[in-house]
Amino acid sequence: MSDTPPNYAPRKGLSEAEIREMVEGVIKDATLEEKVAMMSGRGFMESMQRTNNRWGAEPYQAGGGCERLGAPAFYFTDGPRGVARGNSTCFPTTMARGASWDCDLEQRIGEAMGKEIRAQDCNLSGAVCINLLRHPGWGRAQETYGEDPYHLGEMGAALSTGIQTHNVAATVKHFAVNSIENSRFKVDVKVDDRTLREVYLPHFKRVLDSGCATVMSAYNKMNGEYCGQNHDLLTNILRGEWGFEGFVHSDWIFGVYKPYGAAAGLDVENPEPIYFGQNLIKSVKKGAVAPSVIDTACRRILTTAYKLLAAEDPFEAYTIDMVANEEHVALAREAAEKSAVLLTNNGVLPLRKSSNVSVFGSLATIANTGDHGSSTVRPPHVVTPLQGLSTYVGRNLTLAGDETDLEQAAAAARDAEIAIVIVGTTADDEGEYIPGNLSTQSETSEEKSAENAGPLGSGKDRGGDRRKLRLPDHQQALVDTVTENNPNTIVVLVCGSAIICDWADKAGAILQTFYAGMEGGTALANLLYGEVNPSGKLPFSVAYSEADYPFFDPDADEIEYGPLHGYTLLESTETEPMFWFGHGLSYTQFSYRALKARTTAEGIDAEVTLVNTGDTAGTEISQLYIGFPGDLVYRPNKLLRGFERTTLALGARKTIRFHVPLEQLKYYDTSTGTWRIEPGTHTIHVGGTSDPAALLNASVTI
Repeated sequence: MSDTPPNYAPRKGLSEAEIREMVEGVIKDATLEEKVAMMSGRGFMESMQRTNNRWGAEPYQAGGGCERLGAPAFYFTDGPRGVARGNSTCFPTTMARGASWDCDLEQRIGEAMGKEIRAQDCNLSGAVCINLLRHPGWGRAQETYGEDPYHLGEMGAALSTGIQTHNVAATVKHFAVNSIENSRFKVDVKVDDRTLREVYLPHFKRVLDSGCATVMSAYNKMNGEYCGQNHDLLTNILRGEWGFEGFVHSDWIFGVYKPYGAAAGLDVENPEPIYFGQNLIKSVKKGAVAPSVIDTACRRILTTAYKLLAAEDPFEAYTIDMVANEEHVALAREAAEKSAVLLTNNGVLPLRKSSNVSVFGSLATIANTGDHGSSTVRPPHVVTPLQGLSTYVGRNLTLAGDETDLEQAAAAARDAEIAIVIVGTTADDEGEYIPGNLSTQSETSEEKSAENAGPLGSGKDRGGDRRKLRLPDHQQALVDTVTENNPNTIVVLVCGSAIICDWADKAGAILQTFYAGMEGGTALANLLYGEVNPSGKLPFSVAYSEADYPFFDPDADEIEYGPLHGYTLLESTETEPMFWFGHGLSYTQFSYRALKARTTAEGIDAEVTLVNTGDTAGTEISQLYIGFPGDLVYRPNKLLRGFERTTLALGARKTIRFHVPLEQLKYYDTSTGTWRIEPGTHTIHVGGTSDPAALLNASVTI
């Protein structure tokens, strides 16, 4: 009898039956220790020490893998705004791309990420972050798409589909109710069953239904139990109600606290075996955790891995020249151009190339692509706003003034034909919260730049929730100074989510670019000078006052999440915001006419004619909302249930058609634990914003 162990190395072309046979063979022949080892990441801490705490410098194992038997492993890379490895393409942040409302673009970005992931020796991506923006103060707002569950689900599904095109397992995160950053390790979110299923989970289900292979659990507690070991979330809902067959892994460090997390439905503890590993082996041996729990977890991990590795790749090979190549850089620029939202414009935009412009604000000169946490991307270059504008006008512009000398800024503003002020936030103001006590070394000069930062090693806290929703005081003073001295002032907002702009009427125009990625400066010039017509729409609401948002406490030990936030809360309280969810101007104008709606056996069909009534070509994002009867149960005034981007030439028109499936009309009946449609009149609202006054309305009876 041979002592040589069987070899279960994956190969291309395996059938489903052959994959099942391979998986069961590994489970049968692996020891308990080998199986438990597959349920943890390994090598992360050693890699961080070896690479001077440089996040993502090397691929690291994040589940699976049995060298003795040839079983495959997963190698993880993070990156909602690109691949957190090497010198990858830095796209605009997720929130920026949410403002594009462009699912086709998002899928193409996912495909680019998939290629760059494979070219850098990884096969598991943490890029699909779809936590709901409940409050704009959330530090990681920039990593998600916005405040609406339907919008989140459609955009997240597009990114996941794109990534998995290249046989990379996409992870959707953070499951669930994760919308506070500073207290994420301790906060207990109280949420009732109906709110959970109607507001905080639909987008996760949509992404998983699209085929997303894996789930990352959240740090926080939900209804008294940590999400990483929450049986209700990971087993009852995820596997029982939704039928999810992939695997669940924890967030990085402090993502699980007990070995029984495995029995609750957590398959992999990342990045190292702290509560799994030897603790889980002991729990099995003493009967606290059933051996079948281990086998089930390994079956989920291995099945996912073998399926990806057996599938044919779109490319024969994935080579390093695919990383940050011309195609992907152009895609980053396209995303930046489509993401910018023109909030106000009194006619100062677009600029003429002959216009004499002066640029203000220290943010115009720095590479400011987003936070310094796990979403860090290190692109080969970053075009700053000042560089982009200089290149466009064909001369080296210098900074006319900044926050440090308001008298100089005032004088320069008076002398300028056009003043462009770049203000907003940086990684010092918001982002993933990295406590200083997790750091292991002092910050290097290289890590001080936004494009090269790493999550560890600063010796001080980084990122976190915003406690103020307005501009920093010194930037507000600069805006006030420049606008008082020049009526033709364009304010450019660089940030992760909403900034309250109670100074908006003083500016000639406001353009929100978010963190626009490596090509942000080039895109900014194209937008300001009319080479590209702005087409972005806000993926969140901007209120007049902090009091108009839900209660938010970054230090909370416990907080309750209700059914209303964003535009649903504003409408229910009859509160007018500064800018509605879905708001965004263009250099042209659009009108809507001839709205029609009817019911079918599958749901509601609606159509509307969109007309470009302005004087240039442009792109409009048409939005469809549904209002419900609200007699049996309370429902928000309306909910987003469809959107479409349409580009029209001057004077052109097009009929836009929407289909709303019956599933999108249902509410969760807590008394029966089922989804139901309330009979009665349903109102269809269509237009270019969620503003009730700007929508066409029709109704149908179900």
